[in-house]
Amino acid sequence: MSTFGSLYRITTFGESHCKAVGVVVDGVPPGLSITEDDIQPQLSRRRPGQSALTTPRDEKDRVVILSGTEKGFTLGTPIAMNVPNEDQRPHDYGEMDFYPRPSHADVTYLDKYGIKASSGGGRSSARETIGRVAAAAIAEKYLKVATGFECVGFVSSIGHVDMSPDFHESANSAMVATSGSNGAAKSVNEREAAYVARWSAWWKRLATVTRADVDSNEVRCPDAETCKKMRERVVQARDAHDSIGGTVTCILRNVPKGLGEPCFDKLEALLAHAMLSIPATKGFEIGSGFAGTNIPGHLHNDAFVKKVDGSLGTVTNFSGGIQGGISNGENIYFKVAFKPAATISLPQNTTTYDGTEGILAAKGRHDPCVLPRAVPIVEAMATLVIMDAFLLQQSRIAAASRIPQSIKDAIPPVLKGELNKVLKRKERDD
Repeated sequence: MSTFGSLYRITTFGESHCKAVGVVVDGVPPGLSITEDDIQPQLSRRRPGQSALTTPRDEKDRVVILSGTEKGFTLGTPIAMNVPNEDQRPHDYGEMDFYPRPSHADVTYLDKYGIKASSGGGRSSARETIGRVAAAAIAEKYLKVATGFECVGFVSSIGHVDMSPDFHESANSAMVATSGSNGAAKSVNEREAAYVARWSAWWKRLATVTRADVDSNEVRCPDAETCKKMRERVVQARDAHDSIGGTVTCILRNVPKGLGEPCFDKLEALLAHAMLSIPATKGFEIGSGFAGTNIPGHLHNDAFVKKVDGSLGTVTNFSGGIQGGISNGENIYFKVAFKPAATISLPQNTTTYDGTEGILAAKGRHDPCVLPRAVPIVEAMATLVIMDAFLLQQSRIAAASRIPQSIKDAIPPVLKGELNKVLKRKERDD
């Protein structure tokens, strides 16, 4: 299906080489000030032709709002948005009428539908994501004014060039047997403390990185030294007529507590669903992720602490801001893996659609690395998930507010997490 979300529901349309692509968004709260100027910046970050590291296809991706707003304000009705395809070269794909691209969707689309787009990849093209980014720009503006929400993604690795610490290796060195002499135990404690300190430094980095930091270079990596090495790796792949993959890390800040459901619609499950729907994605991890499998529970558990405002927070954040499938108010962070782009001009062995062996050297204009342009797409899908979950939670809160206070007062304190408060009050009274 081409529809995503429940209360904040988007339906994208269009193919890579048709007249236009776009989206219809249902569930936008009425009264929000929105114009094309609120949406265009994110589309411009996603657009092709923005640097020497991306496809030279030169699309301006100018969005037009067709419905759902008047005098710059949302009406609460469906918002339709349209982006023309202006720089198409269908003739570049003539050879692909005979040869399916290795690791692309050419064959699977034909298997599924019995027909396929003859140029540009059709719906499997990343141009489909224009509608997602446009819809998310509206959601992001609403969440920002409603909750202070922030979403920042960045390229954390390209090939073997990685700006994030190697938590797997450091975990192996820190997690040694705790039995033995007091000196050995102290040594273990020191290594464990050092390991947590490495994570803490990473959490601090995630908490402070901004989009301005990310967009300060064409790779979209906020670390200047790593960025240089990443750029060299992309240029190497481009000059070899090849491609290279990597990862995007994303941080969500000021996410309200209580988002997500206990079972099938856990917030991390919704995020995983959203991320793996993006073209070229092959992996997802949240919080400590796969490195967390090497950490013992006593170190991995996020201890609770009373915050300045009286609410509960956590000392560490191995959980990645989600516990039991529900947001806990801490920063949510995750990583998405992208494979190398399938369409490359390097000659590859393949067959025709009827099985005759041959060689395909793809023509056309393609990204040697999708990572720099993937950042706003990852941000968009994360924002869509949070927006939908937020509206769902708000509807639950609104429904609960209709229950008479007399009934709520009868709820046992133990069910409201207030047993300790009641016991303290009783001690004072005694």
